[in-house]
Amino acid sequence: MHNKRIGFLSFGHWARVPGSLVPSAGEAIKQGIELAVAAEELGIDGAFFRVHHFARQQASPFPLLAAIAARTSRIEMGTGVIDMRYENPLYMAEEAAATDLISDGRLQLGVSRGSPEPALNGAANFGYVPDEGEDTGDMARRHTALFRKAIAGHGVAQADPHYAGGATGLLPIQPLSPGLPRRIWWGAGTRKTAVWAAEQGMNLMSSTLLTEDTGVPFDQLQAEQIQMFREAWAAAGHDFEPRVSVSRSILPIVDEVDNRYFGLRAQADRQDQVGILDGALSRFGKSYIGEPDALAEELAADAAVQAADTVLLTVPNQLGVEYNAKLLGNVAKYIAPAFGWARQTPESRQTPESRQSA
Repeated sequence: MHNKRIGFLSFGHWARVPGSLVPSAGEAIKQGIELAVAAEELGIDGAFFRVHHFARQQASPFPLLAAIAARTSRIEMGTGVIDMRYENPLYMAEEAAATDLISDGRLQLGVSRGSPEPALNGAANFGYVPDEGEDTGDMARRHTALFRKAIAGHGVAQADPHYAGGATGLLPIQPLSPGLPRRIWWGAGTRKTAVWAAEQGMNLMSSTLLTEDTGVPFDQLQAEQIQMFREAWAAAGHDFEPRVSVSRSILPIVDEVDNRYFGLRAQADRQDQVGILDGALSRFGKSYIGEPDALAEELAADAAVQAADTVLLTVPNQLGVEYNAKLLGNVAKYIAPAFGWARQTPESRQTPESRQSA
């Protein structure tokens, strides 16, 4: 398995309120680009963005990801996650392939059914409703299957010989980007959906909550999810190595500014929480807030962090680029080496598919 990677995950919030350095949508997008550039300079491996409709967050990720691709040369860029209920699979396939070509194969797309949202039935307003016998989760999976078929180069539209140079049969979308089908991740909220993702041949993206609870600590439940995913992957016999990411809120306190922002949260947020989300009993992972040495020790003992190959650090994006670049730098310097991360060399940056084709 390749070396452990760290990336940031921005929820992309903006609001014109006291304390926010991101007052508008334009600032949220531009600061997302600048933070990705700064993160690459720090040696961070990934820049990921949450996608959420009908909210003051990123809703249309591909312009942002393409701009990051054009401004950087090494860092991965991706989503956590695209709500596939809302997506036209073929148009998304064209956008994803074009963005991946700009990045020279650095796109990592997290997709899923999505999370609870402000709109009562937002996907229907975009023109997408479940087929007979489906629910919205089934529809998201159907959209995902067609999207993956399209980016893999399978024919999806009947040719018109009069305008297709005499071609008959099914035409694939264009452009295509080799390797992209192996860089699709499913955002799984349960052990069952993680097993399903493995059977389908998608990488696993697991966040700071699981929509189930067995009474064990969050990191242990998530580690069990990862183990079940890996076992199902091996049983399915896929011909490439999967990747697994987990998200963590890691807020080292190294100066008075950090303490002012997060000191009071250090006790309240440093334990798991259990509650009802979207009708299901759910377990929410704790935040890691405090002195860097203590956080390094705790994260080195986090079972899911150890089981994953990629750790996504949720960032308080409304505090601005300068603060978040400092936060990422402190995690990279003081904490991440304790759980297995090292700044990557050109050789260690190779993806599983690039190594297999070398």
